[in-house]
Amino acid sequence: MISRRKVFYPIAEPLRGYLDNYGRTSTIPLVYDDLLRFCESIPYENPAGEETLWLEVMYPPEVMEQLRPQLTKIYATLKIGGDLSLTEHLTVKRIDFGVFGNSRPFRICITNSFNDNSDYYYVKHADSSRLYGLELEHILSPNRINYLVNGNTLIEEHIAGVPGDTFIRDYLPREDLNRVRVAKEFVKFGERCFLRLLGDMRTVNYVLDITPDFEEVQYRVRPIDFDQQSYEGNLGVYRTHLFPDNKPAENLVREFLNDQTILQYRSEERSQMARRAEVEHRRLNAVLEIMKGDTIAPEEHVERLRGSMRERYGSPTFNQCRTMGDVTAVHLQQVLGYTPGLRSI
Repeated sequence: MISRRKVFYPIAEPLRGYLDNYGRTSTIPLVYDDLLRFCESIPYENPAGEETLWLEVMYPPEVMEQLRPQLTKIYATLKIGGDLSLTEHLTVKRIDFGVFGNSRPFRICITNSFNDNSDYYYVKHADSSRLYGLELEHILSPNRINYLVNGNTLIEEHIAGVPGDTFIRDYLPREDLNRVRVAKEFVKFGERCFLRLLGDMRTVNYVLDITPDFEEVQYRVRPIDFDQQSYEGNLGVYRTHLFPDNKPAENLVREFLNDQTILQYRSEERSQMARRAEVEHRRLNAVLEIMKGDTIAPEEHVERLRGSMRERYGSPTFNQCRTMGDVTAVHLQQVLGYTPGLRSI
């Protein structure tokens, strides 16, 4: 479904200005290139002893001596406003390298030496389409996103949850699973991704946040990878249920929800997104205006997606779209309706 490895697009000055205005920029150390100086690696095994797509990497002592204070400083900036007096008990327990995907991320494990509690964050190359994806998630979803940018270095907070592939393999068969609620959340998740054109939501690119409630367990599906924000020309890339590894979740939806209920949940999600757009209309308008003037996908992708959208909605408005930002803005207006929050789209 995805044609080839994604092209990286640098951060244009208007986007940098937006990030600075909304507190996303920082003077965090530029450590990505230094993190590439590892001398050894071994496959990282999860707590069950299974190999993952991550490599645990090791560094020469002199390199680690330089990295350690920089990495704890980044954590302090991301989490506690940069107060270094509160980081003396924090240590870098492990550094993992992801050889998969486009961003080739580093996952940093920071551990509190007093109680052995660990937390994580990610160091990546800052790509403009990924940043638009993070911002649209923050504005239009029920989830808040915490990240920082300095130059071409991107620091992302860890998004906690059960990985999608693990959930489908280990949780779907459980007798105590509330299948109706899980099916509902997959419908709402798919709708959110499609409306804001976030693609490639295979099981490795989302997690499930599971929260016990006073009567039942609540579930929320959250994306953790934003590389494919408004990038691919294939409309199917933005439809989560079309990915083969999501087939068990789609089967669950079809088994426990009828067509009218599915339409109800999709409508609910659209209404909630429209309210969020209204509340955050200044920020949404700002990011979309910059996105509309930016190049974040090849021209042939824009042409293909523009044609698919025109055919899907029967709307000639898509003919005027020249960039992926245009397509995204028009799509949001098309599905959320005309509101003051979307006035300048």
